[in-house]
Amino acid sequence: MAATLQGKRIAFLAADGVEEVEYVKPREAVENAGAQVELVSIGSGSIQAFNHLDHGKQYPVDVTTKEADAGAYDALVLPGGVANPDFLRTDPEAVRFVKSFFEAGKPVGVICHGPWTLVEADVVRGRTITSWPSLRTDLTNAGANWVDQEVVTDNGLVSSRKPDDLPAFCDKIVEEFAEGRH
Repeated sequence: MAATLQGKRIAFLAADGVEEVEYVKPREAVENAGAQVELVSIGSGSIQAFNHLDHGKQYPVDVTTKEADAGAYDALVLPGGVANPDFLRTDPEAVRFVKSFFEAGKPVGVICHGPWTLVEADVVRGRTITSWPSLRTDLTNAGANWVDQEVVTDNGLVSSRKPDDLPAFCDKIVEEFAEGRH
């Protein structure tokens, strides 16, 4: 029987520069499992997605990091893209929002360059994680055990490297989000 997320609220934290497929595919996966999803961002209006270096679609923001309450959500997803996590990690409210999920033991999914925000939130120390290869040094310097694997789960933290890993990542976040707090 497939995991169900019926009645769960999932926050997707993203900003301009999000890698479109890393936002769209995980969102579809959790919505198809029954979750209610909200896009949280550093500003109101919409965010500009990218397909590598080409403009993608724009997506409407549901709530800003200033207004968002991590307590209202059951889990968090941090999609990648190079610019997206760079904008997020410089926003104190976004960093606070991310850190709140870890403090509450709530599951978090992160892919590609997304872990940059986790480094800023100081939540990777002692955890095993994967990412886009260029983040290896940043994650290692922040105290993480970086590995090169399709999908890694460490106490509710699900991480993957790149868009090619999305099928495994999406399956794993649905499973971990269904389990709940860790």
